[in-house]
Amino acid sequence: MTALPGGGPRIPGLLSLPVAPVHPAAPSIPPQQPQSALREITCVTLCKVGQETVQDIVARTMDIFHMLRATQLPNGVTQNHAVYQERSNKLQEHLRQLTLLFKKLRLLYDKCGEMCGVTDVSVTELIPFVGDEPFRPSDLPNVGGLINTEYQEILEKLHQKNQELEHIMDQLRNLIWDINSMLAMRN
Repeated sequence: MTALPGGGPRIPGLLSLPVAPVHPAAPSIPPQQPQSALREITCVTLCKVGQETVQDIVARTMDIFHMLRATQLPNGVTQNHAVYQERSNKLQEHLRQLTLLFKKLRLLYDKCGEMCGVTDVSVTELIPFVGDEPFRPSDLPNVGGLINTEYQEILEKLHQKNQELEHIMDQLRNLIWDINSMLAMRN
């Protein structure tokens, strides 16, 4: 992990936008955008912003855990009370920003659902359980034949690669068997 100035530790490979502090006393006025910019907002851009928000949530959560790990519990000694209070305030600020990020993510999810016509899918449908039937592409809602054909192509490639790996394992097993047989005959 690398540390960015003012951002705390980050996960390599995850890009995130800095979260501007929100002041509760200041009214939130959305910036005025031209009509052409409003028309360019698509499900894809909403999903990208959502992905960045999730990455920010992960980074903030990691910051919180690092702060908690570095914080020594108060043991009744009042000489470090100022340091403890400062860390506590910093932790409260991180938690408040994390709450705002979750609210932003929920708004993005709702907006994406409105724009793209995504229906709510229960969690039990998304998580495979032991003993359930394996996933079939027919279980997916009909979002287009292109996705199903891509899925079938990937599934065929995966099946071919599995067959190749099985063949290679059989060859290695036979080679090891032959080597062991020759070693046994030599003794």
